[in-house]
Amino acid sequence: MVKITAQMVNELRQKTGVGMMECKKALVESNGDVSAAIEHLRKAGIAKAAKKAGRSATQGKLVVLSNDEATVLVEVLCETDFVAKTGEFTTFAEETAAKALQEFDVDGDISEELAALVSDDLKALIGKLGENMQVRRALRWQNGGNRIGTYLHTGVPYGVMVEVGGECDDELLNNICLHVCASNPSYISAADVPAEFIAKEREIAAAQPELQGKPANIMEGILKGKMNKIYKEICLMEQPWIDDEKSSLSKVAPNVKVLRFVRWLVGEGGAEESADTDN
Repeated sequence: MVKITAQMVNELRQKTGVGMMECKKALVESNGDVSAAIEHLRKAGIAKAAKKAGRSATQGKLVVLSNDEATVLVEVLCETDFVAKTGEFTTFAEETAAKALQEFDVDGDISEELAALVSDDLKALIGKLGENMQVRRALRWQNGGNRIGTYLHTGVPYGVMVEVGGECDDELLNNICLHVCASNPSYISAADVPAEFIAKEREIAAAQPELQGKPANIMEGILKGKMNKIYKEICLMEQPWIDDEKSSLSKVAPNVKVLRFVRWLVGEGGAEESADTDN
């Protein structure tokens, strides 16, 4: 058997863009024949995947799935809306979400673990469909005796997941999800707003020329009023309610407790690098 040297591995890596471990495996399989190793990688779809890894992937799908134990929200990206609508891409996204639900027993972010789990299937799909793709984000929330609601917007591809406790029927849970999608809150309530943010906003407000020279007690009242206005803009419980802009969730459902929420837009944040195809 031919000894596989670092120089041989580096040469193959330069020609294919594939990671060192995959290159070494291909050279071992091909008994040191670089041309045969390239063919081996191409057949496996790996070389194509690596070459496309630098291309922008900002289209794709969000998938939600749930069972009695947990709920998952998964984002899978590709380059074009055309590919995002294909049956093969949709099937991969749905199967990936199913694995997120069934193969893990954790609560929280499983993005890296899920990407690693489906890495080989993703490389094969990249080789077949010819676009850069990635499993970008994945959340798995254990039900834990509370209720988890989800919503996928069919126009602009938004996805929402909300966990609540307390008194909350199906209609209210669905409306909370719709509200999160439409109003894009940053925090659940004023109690969740970071102290640094509050201090900075108060500093900015206090520096306004028309407030200079105000007595301390009057100034404090003004600043409190300004912060309450900000809370109504950024806090889920205080924002104008989706069904009644003159009310808020804290007023229409005082016995519901929102524990956590997320609101994702497919591809948000601009161009993203592909998942590491060296795995």
